Amino acid sequence: MQPSSLSLSFDIPLRRWGGWVLVGLALVFVSGCASVYRVDSQVESFARWSGPAPAAAASAIPQPPQVYRFDRLPSQASEEAVRGQTQLEALARVALAKQGWSLADAGVSPPWTVRVSAGTLKLPRAPWEDPWDGYWGGYGFPGRDYVVTGRGQVIWAPVFIRMDMPYYQRKVALLISRADNGQVVYETQAAHDGRWNSSSELWGAMFDAALQDFPTPPGGLRQVNIDLPR
Repeated sequence: MQPSSLSLSFDIPLRRWGGWVLVGLALVFVSGCASVYRVDSQVESFARWSGPAPAAAASAIPQPPQVYRFDRLPSQASEEAVRGQTQLEALARVALAKQGWSLADAGVSPPWTVRVSAGTLKLPRAPWEDPWDGYWGGYGFPGRDYVVTGRGQVIWAPVFIRMDMPYYQRKVALLISRADNGQVVYETQAAHDGRWNSSSELWGAMFDAALQDFPTPPGGLRQVNIDLPR
């Protein structure tokens, strides 16, 4: 996945106004049947609070409350990246606050530093979709086109309302290090694929997922579901 600056804009392109009206009405009908949508993230986390020796692991795990400061890579501190990075850190700050970690006041030297990053890869369609769907017949239809909603429901529509439905692969990552020596003590990342537009709620849910089971996460890749109100 190629990293990119965080964007909270709504960016699904449309081709035909007539098709958009019909499909939009169908989406409104379907979405009205549910009050939440699910952000399912694949999460993997690693903790090393006590270094290589496991004997003192339990006593080394920090208990809340804790304070930290954000740390940025040179690329994250450039003029063109500052705005997106500031937005990203604001979302991570909310997720960390739920774990009892707060941003240090100005002039305070905290024991921890936190570095966050995010990336988005935009695909023209979902990886499993046939690029010719909508132009050739199938399943007894003279031509087919459809919209897949966030809940996985398929809405069929005439071929003349063909529209692009891009697919997004998103990822957030968070590193916690000791402020005195830079040793990384916690690493976590969450990846989510889907058609949801970029929004602060979606990215926030991914950070919540990344910090699930903090500060003692289970080993291996796991799925974390976060339900958000519509």
